[in-house]
Order: sequence, then C-alpha cells, then structure tokens
Amino acid sequence: MKKDQLLTRLLTRRGALLAGAAAVGAAGTAGLLSLGPGGEPVRPTPVGGPQARGALKPSAYRLQPLTGYGPPRTAPGRTLVRHEPFLRVSGRGRTMVLTFDDGPDPRYTPDILDTLAKYDVRAMFFVCGEMVVDNEELLVRMADEGHVVGNHTWSHPLLPRLTRRQIRSQMERTCDVIEEAYGERPLWFRAPYGAWNRAAFQLGAELGMEPLAWTVDTLDWTTPGTRTIVDRVENGAAPGVVVLSHDAGGDRTQSVRALRSYLPHLLDSGYHITVPRRQYA
Repeated sequence: MKKDQLLTRLLTRRGALLAGAAAVGAAGTAGLLSLGPGGEPVRPTPVGGPQARGALKPSAYRLQPLTGYGPPRTAPGRTLVRHEPFLRVSGRGRTMVLTFDDGPDPRYTPDILDTLAKYDVRAMFFVCGEMVVDNEELLVRMADEGHVVGNHTWSHPLLPRLTRRQIRSQMERTCDVIEEAYGERPLWFRAPYGAWNRAAFQLGAELGMEPLAWTVDTLDWTTPGTRTIVDRVENGAAPGVVVLSHDAGGDRTQSVRALRSYLPHLLDSGYHITVPRRQYA
C-alpha cells in the first residue's frame, strides 16, 4: 500500500510540473550546449519550457533561454563513464551557471531561492541526502521553480577514502531521497571537496548521472566577506563559467548577501544565468 501511495504521489507531482511548463509556453531558441572533456561537440536535443511557480512570469530572456542541452550519451538510458568532470559549459551567448552545494538549509536556501525568483533565473543545487530528509519541502520548491537538483552524496565524505560499496551507498541513497522529494532522479553529481576517483565516475554513470565540477570557486565557505565573494564572481565571469557557492555547511549569510549583489550585475552585463538540462528520446 505504501508503495502505491508513493507512486501516486510521484505521478501527481510530475503531472503538476508538466502542467506548469505548458502554462509558461514554449522556450526560446537560445540554448545551452555542453562540450565533452575532450572538446567534442554535442548534438542538441531541445527541452520543454520552464516550470513556473505562482506569480513567476517568464521574462524576455531570463527564463526562456534556460532550455538547454547536456553532455552526449552513448544511447538513451546509458551514461558515458567520464574520466574527469565537466568544468564549464559552452553555447551561444554569454551563458553562466550558478551552483550551490551542501544544502538544503532552511536558514539560507529559501533566501537564495527568493533572490533567484526575483530575477527569474535558475540555478543548480547539489544537495546532501541527510540534509534533504528534514527539508523535502525545499526540494519541492526547487522543482516548482525550475531549478536543477544534483547529487552531492549523503553525508559529504571524502570519496577516495571510501570503498566502492560505500560510495555507491552514498550516491544511491541520495538519488532515492531526491526522487522521493523532487519527483525525479538526479542527472548530475558533484564529488565533495572536488575529490573525484574512478569509482565515483563509474558509479555515477551507472546511476545515470554526469559529473560537474566548477570554473570559479567563490571560497564562500571561508566567510571571506560579502564584497570578496562578489568580486570573485564578477571578476571570474565569462561565457561558459560554472560558479561554486554554498547554501549550507556553516554560516552562509555572506553567500546570500553576495548573490543579491552580483546576480543583477551579471544580468545587466548581458549574461544569461541558466542550467544544463538533458532530455533524450
């Protein structure tokens, strides 16, 4: 009975997300194109329009260009085993990706989501399974507002110190709890501390996920000051850049304040803040 109730819940949530996407309309023609680690081009496959929430309305370019393309795969349902993570994205225009690790945290994640909603942009959240357990409503909000949720393991361990079985448990448990809360299994993962190993790449591929690292590290976890975080993002801004920040794991007040400052500046400078998406026939 419990299994039937969970299936009904997931189908209802997915139906609601599709209905929200249809209400917003078709996405714009600008998109995101990812390159493989060796620089190989990707054959684009369009994705549906953005998923709106409540009063959110699509703007001329901030939501619609979020339709994007992800890394190549050998065949539908099978993910290539990488030997290194993606460090950046590439595509038409001045495209950037904002990512937030370690959450969700009810003290900081809602403020970050509020700022992203204010400017009608999407981001990626690499969540830890143990943080999701008591904060499933935040993943529901992420889904409603069109953000991408990635796998950041269950308890943020240093993967090279774990056995293969332990790594699988860390990743698989997190996939399960994300699906339960978010309605979809994650398509992206990020190793804690950026410490990747062969087992992580292999197991991530077996679970249908691509590895994503970053180009610009704000080092916000060191609490260097709001102005310093802003400067690091603005000075590192460039087409294809992936920015690493955190919405949990400590006092993230500076990270929240910094986003409020640099996000409108990036948009006014002509950057499209977007997310990589994957969809295959």
